Order: sequence, then structure tokens, then C-alpha cells
Amino acid sequence: MMYFKGKKVLITGGSRGIGRAAAIAFAEAGAAVAISFRQDSEAAADTCAQLQGDGHFAVKADIANPEAVRRMIEAVSTEFGGLDIVVNNAGVYLPHPITQVSYERWQEAWQDTLSVNLIGAANVCHCVVPHLIRRGGGHIINISSRGAFRGGPDHPAYGAAKAGLNAFSQSLAWALAPHHIFVGVVAPGFVTTDMTQALLDGPSGNAIRAQSPTGQVATPEEVAQAILFLASGAVPQATGCILDVNGASYLRT
Repeated sequence: MMYFKGKKVLITGGSRGIGRAAAIAFAEAGAAVAISFRQDSEAAADTCAQLQGDGHFAVKADIANPEAVRRMIEAVSTEFGGLDIVVNNAGVYLPHPITQVSYERWQEAWQDTLSVNLIGAANVCHCVVPHLIRRGGGHIINISSRGAFRGGPDHPAYGAAKAGLNAFSQSLAWALAPHHIFVGVVAPGFVTTDMTQALLDGPSGNAIRAQSPTGQVATPEEVAQAILFLASGAVPQATGCILDVNGASYLRT
């Protein structure tokens, strides 16, 4: 994908999982990549070490903190001299089954989940849009989930946040099209990441894989290719789309 040669890309939550796979794929395609991380500087450094080419770096930022988001975008744009593509991948997945947690824990889970998975992503978009406009356009790719459509009994705030992210992304697609900014969404099902590995390796692993007729779950690399497709500009009329990557484990009508 020569489209990415010379492009400047920011991936939030890029130190592991889908974010790491996307960073590697963008770098292989010629882009300069910045990844954000919240705490694990070692994982971030390891990811940067795997990226082909030069000019890649990591920046520490808590996406739940609005001021940290603003500083991150300014720092990355200054270092790169602009931004072309932003991938909102940072997320949390906190269990809080309504019949089993205290009201206090319920409040915490909702606050923590929404502040990263929805409000944090919205803040990233607000801060980055002026930089994309100055470049004459760009791409925003938001990472959602099949949970936005089918829910999750133990993680209701997660599904709600991702559903909100879908609607937000479609609103942005309308608002930003006149500025030549493409907005797309990738909605994976289960993916073999650190966040899901314990489930996939545990007693429920076979049942999870059986949810798909393929008998498998996606790899981070598969999801990364979907991200690159939407960020490539190959199909600009797809702006506002939600691309499912769930092995037919959930089919929308």
C-alpha cells in the first residue's frame, strides 16, 4: 500500500494487541507511526523496536484525561509536522455484572469505561481535527466491537460505549466530509489479545471459538489489515461505514 509512504499516523493504545499489529502494518507500508500508551513503557518500547523504517516513537498519555489528550495530540503533531491518520484503539474491558457488583463498583466501571472507550476517543477526535484540516484532509479510524450490537452481560458499559462510538463516528462522517476527512469504524469480535487471552485459554475458550462458523477468532493482524483498508482512501464513499471482523459470529441486518 504505497498510499501510506510518508504518512503520519497516531495509534492510541498502540503498545500491544490490535494497536501493536496496526502500528507494525502501517510502518511496513511506509508510514511514520506514533503510538500512545498509558503505563507500560516497556511494551511501548518493544512495539517501537518492531517497526520498520525511521521516525517512530511512543508517547505516554491517559486517554481518560482530557488535558493529557490535548497535550498528546500537540506533541505528536509537532514531532511529525502534522498528522494524516488517527486510529482510536485505546480501550478498557472491565467486568461488572449487574447482579454481582456493588453499586459503588458499578459506578466506577461505567465511569472508567466511558471515559476511555467513548469520551476519550471523542476528545482525541476533537483535538486532531484541526490538524487534519490543515493537511487538507485525513482519516480517522475508530475501533468498536461486535459488543456494540449484541451486548455483553458481564460488560454492559463496554457494549454501550462502543455503540456510542459507532453513532459518534457516523455523525463525524457527516460533519467532516466537507473537509475531506474520512471516518471509518472497525468492529471486531473476539481477538487473540492480552485482554481476551485468559478467556480464550480457559474453560470457555472452545465455546467462544464455536460462536463463529470458522471455529476461530480473529488475530490482531487481521484486524490491522481492516484498519489499513479503511485508512487507505481506496473507497472514499465508504466514509461512515462500520466494518465487521467477527467471523460471522454476529450478523447485522
